[in-house]
Amino acid sequence: MEILIKKRLRELRKEACETQVQVASAVGIAEQYYQKLEYGENLPGIEIAWKLADHFGVSIDYLVGRTEER
Repeated sequence: MEILIKKRLRELRKEACETQVQVASAVGIAEQYYQKLEYGENLPGIEIAWKLADHFGVSIDYLVGRTEER
């Protein structure tokens, strides 16, 4: 699961032309925490997953790899 989350986060961030700092700020988390999510060193809790999914306009299921439908 974590490998797909990190891949999706990176892809979505690049599609949005945002930096890690911008995404972290937008969802209210520390830049280092977001970096760990993208590097696969940490998994987001449900609240952060919701915020990330909302920020990128995708479902949590897409974010965690349960579906290919955004």
